[in-house]
Amino acid sequence: MSESEFEAQLRADGYTEIETQSLDPRPGKGRHRHLFAVRGLVLSGTFIVTRDSAPVTFGPGQVVAVAHGELHDESIGENGARVLVGRKFSKTEPSAGL
Repeated sequence: MSESEFEAQLRADGYTEIETQSLDPRPGKGRHRHLFAVRGLVLSGTFIVTRDSAPVTFGPGQVVAVAHGELHDESIGENGARVLVGRKFSKTEPSAGL
């Protein structure tokens, strides 16, 4: 899927605040939740999401999704990552950043 196709799909599915993030390598941020759903297309590098105790690594061309309120941790592989990401806010939650 191309970046433009993915972005169009995000918009069609109600995702907003769509941007490309360039992320430096880093360990996990600690288990946390977002007040929004997140969906991202990994463009380069590796993006790792841990739910429960099982880390899942996403690489170029793969889509990562974290549901609204889902407890998780995220880390970035040794070469960093570029991710095209969108956030989907519920109709009752105000917009908030990461």
